[in-house]
Amino acid sequence: SRRTYLQVAGGTVVGLAVGGALGYLAKPSEVTTVTSTLTETVTVTGTAPPPTTPPAAAEIRIGGPLSLTGAMSAFGQGLNFGHLKAVEDINKLGGVNVGGRKLPIKYIAYDDASDPTKAASLASQLILADKVDALVHGNGPPVTTGPICVTADRYKVPYLMGSPLEPWWAGGPYKYAWSILFRIGMPIPSGDPRAGMPGYSILDIFFALTDKYRAQTNEKVALIAADDADGRGWYGAFPPALVDKGYEPLGTDRNLGLYPPGTTDFSSMIREWRDNKCEILWGNLPGPDFGIAWRQCAELGYRPKIAIAARAALFYEDVSAWGGNLPWGVGVEIWWDPTYPYKGIGDTTPASLAERWYTETGKRLNRNIAFGYSAVQILADAFERAGTLDKEAVNNAIANTDGMFMTGRIKFIPDTHDSPTPLTYGQWVK
Repeated sequence: SRRTYLQVAGGTVVGLAVGGALGYLAKPSEVTTVTSTLTETVTVTGTAPPPTTPPAAAEIRIGGPLSLTGAMSAFGQGLNFGHLKAVEDINKLGGVNVGGRKLPIKYIAYDDASDPTKAASLASQLILADKVDALVHGNGPPVTTGPICVTADRYKVPYLMGSPLEPWWAGGPYKYAWSILFRIGMPIPSGDPRAGMPGYSILDIFFALTDKYRAQTNEKVALIAADDADGRGWYGAFPPALVDKGYEPLGTDRNLGLYPPGTTDFSSMIREWRDNKCEILWGNLPGPDFGIAWRQCAELGYRPKIAIAARAALFYEDVSAWGGNLPWGVGVEIWWDPTYPYKGIGDTTPASLAERWYTETGKRLNRNIAFGYSAVQILADAFERAGTLDKEAVNNAIANTDGMFMTGRIKFIPDTHDSPTPLTYGQWVK
């Protein structure tokens, strides 16, 4: 502690305590004129208790803020199932080997109700209250994954997720978020084993189908996209790519087809598409929105020869709600299939993971189960290679990932934190 003494007239000394240790005070009548100030340092000696070592972690805690309800619930339901199955498979084998100790995984999931603000607050809750070692997602629109990425970077917590590169990375760059999904059109840099290979961008597969039947169309294209983080990225990339290939997108100079979320009347844009005889329709929007627009297309007599509805036509639950034969022939990107020769944990394969989904849910296939599974699988691999739960070390291990997982080979590109996964094209049939 430190005491300051005041020398006063008549030889009386007044001790003033610093830091709460009371010294001794002269009587008020004895204090007359201060003539000097002296400072003395007093050292208190004794035996301090030895520093305590925090107990070693008994488990790895992984948190998932997911859209289990709301407009993007089909994404979250598949992810949640995949996360759970990967955790089951890992724990069945005794857990993850972290520095010579087998640690089980504890998985905590919360429903953000497809609300970006709620997604960010739940990510904070998982980090601050639940003390998770990492955040996990797998595949979803950047409208919800973006706020979680910002939260992960704020608290320096690794986050394994998936979103189309261009609209997702536009909100970054991020240090702790890593994406395992395709690109819209940006080429993969030279030197990467996937560079120059087809099928790693959405434009690859859209043009693969559209070009195949191009001669049977008038090459006029209608575009529709939700004015959200995902849709804006797509709408920005589609028109220039179409023009470069000699197609004629309609009204993109005035953002025709870029609609505000919550729109329920698409008739004005549909009439323009119909009256200008657009025989090709490309889009990116939520499934319920496309269902409304597509039904109005039928009512107004607009039936393009090619219709590709990215995001909207991914899940059976969404397209079946459109009604009747409306889904028939609508095209969409395919991320994953149970026939792919990829690698799970233990004896789990793509085919057996899909069979578990069918058996346990009784539902048609949700392809996002693979991305949920793969995200946990990649994190477990990173914890093992890091040999610690230290978040910085785990983040560095994710950056150096190179291996086969449930969604194929994962190798992150340093400048963009993404590992593009291959796509195919599919159409809905009866």
